[in-house]
Amino acid sequence: MIKKCLLLGILLVAGCGRPEGAPPPAAALAVIEIGREDYAIAAVIELEDGPAFSGSLVPSRQATLRAQLAGTVSETLAEAGEPVSKGQLLARLEAIAIREALLSAKSAQADAQQGLDLAQREEQRFATLAQAGAIPARDLENAQHRKVAARAALDRAAAQLATAVKQVDYTEIRAPFAGTVGQRRISRGDVVQPGGELYTLVDLTSIELEAAVPAENLAALQVGVPVRFAVSGYPGKLFSGHISRINPSADPVTRQLHLYAAIDDPAHALVGGLFATGRVVSQNRTGIAVPLAALNLQGLTPSITRIRGGRAETVALALGLRDQFAGKVEVVSGLSAGDTVLVGAAQHLSAGTPVQPPRARTAL
Repeated sequence: MIKKCLLLGILLVAGCGRPEGAPPPAAALAVIEIGREDYAIAAVIELEDGPAFSGSLVPSRQATLRAQLAGTVSETLAEAGEPVSKGQLLARLEAIAIREALLSAKSAQADAQQGLDLAQREEQRFATLAQAGAIPARDLENAQHRKVAARAALDRAAAQLATAVKQVDYTEIRAPFAGTVGQRRISRGDVVQPGGELYTLVDLTSIELEAAVPAENLAALQVGVPVRFAVSGYPGKLFSGHISRINPSADPVTRQLHLYAAIDDPAHALVGGLFATGRVVSQNRTGIAVPLAALNLQGLTPSITRIRGGRAETVALALGLRDQFAGKVEVVSGLSAGDTVLVGAAQHLSAGTPVQPPRARTAL
């Protein structure tokens, strides 16, 4: 808010003793009291610039757990949003028939092992008799064939047992890695079929940024280049990261390149699905900066209104890097660090107008 306060030296009669059209003497000008929102201080800061992007946050590791066999859900042990550890049991399917098949497979393997043991002893006995000439060589060959068949039967039984064990394992749905349950698609009593979706699991410790950048900015995109971005849900807060990989092909429709960035988020505050806007930091340097809103760009050269000696004055500027994301611009020449510049309605004050910022007021 701007207030006018007349000086004690205002002339009693306007224009008395002045030629017509001449400006009033300095003592007759009103002092403009400005509020905190009407000025800014030129300060040395780090400025950044680069291609803008928009995108979203996605977990770099996520999984959809699906049923490996048909069955009825007997129990669910994890809910959406619940953290789980690697190998933790999430759900069970009915396993009565499958466990019976497992017992049968174990029994068949035991029988096959006994058959092999018997065939091996028979072969040894026939070998001894054949060496002594008590039986023809044909009997020994038959015993050897029976041993080979018994070993093959044992191998088949072992394979059937392994299949039965795997089927039993499929009745227990376990987390393949530590993470957070994204969705639970099943409830107790549901009948599922092979391939049916059961759970989604995400690793929130490995969120990454997926963004699109116009292809004409390709030269600014390199693995390792930093990025700065804001996300919905965290107003006024900036996050950082660096490009981890770049899609080698531009989208044939939008002509944009997709990049992926690893995010510096040790507190794991971010979640997948949030919308993000930011920029690739292709340039950065330290310099004197003022708000973009303080610039007057209507003349041939940029200018700014500065307070010097308690009065407003217009100063021509040479500008450098523009940090659109922070709303700042580098001033190469024309200002010094610590200068007070006017913004908003106050920046349109005429040169020579007395100005009194809040920090210069005298306490009553």
